[in-house]
Amino acid sequence: MAEKRVNSTAPDPWAEVAERLGADLFLDLQPDPAAGARGRGATRRRALTEALRSAILDDRLPAGTALPPYRSLAADLGLARGTVSAVYSELIAEGWLTARQGSATRVADGAARPPSVDDPGASTARPALRHDFSLGRPCAGMFPRNDWIRATRRALTETPDDAFAPAHPRGRAELRGALTGYLARTRGVRTGPDQIVLGTSVLSALELLARTVIDGVVAVESHGLPFHRHALERGGARVVPVRIDSDGMVIDELERTGATAVLLTPSHQFPTGVALSPARRMQVVDWARRTGAVIVEDDYDGEFRYDREPVGALQALGPDVVIHTGSLSKSLSPAVRAGWLAAPAHLVEPILAGKGLREADASIVDQLTLAELIDSGAYDRHIRRSRQAYRARRDALVKALAGVGLEVPGIAAGLHALIPVAHAEEGAIVHRAYERGIAVTGQSLFRHPDADPLPSGGIGVGFGTPAASTFSTDLGALTGLLADYVGR
Repeated sequence: MAEKRVNSTAPDPWAEVAERLGADLFLDLQPDPAAGARGRGATRRRALTEALRSAILDDRLPAGTALPPYRSLAADLGLARGTVSAVYSELIAEGWLTARQGSATRVADGAARPPSVDDPGASTARPALRHDFSLGRPCAGMFPRNDWIRATRRALTETPDDAFAPAHPRGRAELRGALTGYLARTRGVRTGPDQIVLGTSVLSALELLARTVIDGVVAVESHGLPFHRHALERGGARVVPVRIDSDGMVIDELERTGATAVLLTPSHQFPTGVALSPARRMQVVDWARRTGAVIVEDDYDGEFRYDREPVGALQALGPDVVIHTGSLSKSLSPAVRAGWLAAPAHLVEPILAGKGLREADASIVDQLTLAELIDSGAYDRHIRRSRQAYRARRDALVKALAGVGLEVPGIAAGLHALIPVAHAEEGAIVHRAYERGIAVTGQSLFRHPDADPLPSGGIGVGFGTPAASTFSTDLGALTGLLADYVGR
């Protein structure tokens, strides 16, 4: 039987569908040059998911906007129909989109996050954000101004002239020495001044590691800080998610990823607030030693534990395989650009080579000031004062939410709480909060595009952010918002 010939001039049926159905929708799907043939399908699905989320968040697709039928969008973008259908289903499940039988898929009411209160381009026509529970920020009013002034004056007075010459990429010896003692005393980190590399932030540290000592696939928690994975990807790594539960990352699933590195927030997982269990801490260190992998630990909120003494850093269990990262953005201020890596000795030189011959970003004056703050004991006093203040805020939040029938899961730590809500309600609660001038954040924003949703949705509340003078009023507004949700 002769093989049936394909008429190369026949019209593409899906091109005809694209012409007949739906509206035009511009989405910039940036290809991932690091993805091989096997990963290309997942990468394109992830690109579409993030492009749609981005378009919703920046109001290019406002609430109520009808999206093209998935077949039409697939034809327009050159994607498989199943890929676009899966993305639509995923965003519907997360509350970004809605769909009804016989009607178009539309952007859900409340799917867009409120603009950042720090965004100078935010429209003045939008409701004012009067009650700021943004995540990841300490209370700005707690910054120790007088201690900072005294430490700066003393550091500049006593520092030799050569401190103001071009800086070594390792950073100033004064701060590396001060951090060695401080991290050992407060976090149990086992390191030395020559193993610490100073920089500006955890973000810059992750990008540096991805360019130097991390090669291949990096596993991350399925829900986490987006800048973590973005920094790793900018450095050339390919990032895969691993499921988390009430004990942190499920290390048994990590074993099956083929990852050569893993990034964890073991002291206080972001955003769920759980700590990596002791058994899984030992398991992940054993995994790294067996496979030759590297563990990167972001000691997120490590100093702020309220129910008991903070759990020590994971690095203490495996200083030969764990790179400990940290910064002062939560404990002091994000305005102070200072961070560090404490790396195994054999990784220090490759990291330094990646930085270049001189420090290009970190302020040497800030490094000298921070060293003086730590050595004088002023930094310890600031941490103790802050811990008491944030403990009182968290207790007040827990009590207020209990009054409307809501519980705060996770350990008593950090500067935020994640309040469980139904997936279908998450976007609407964020939208209602925005309308009332309350800045909160939906949990779905922190899900890796290739990860499954957590069992419930969540509302992230940064209780460290409000000013002391307004905290009671802010808490009342938040409680009223959530009381309405419970009463529905």
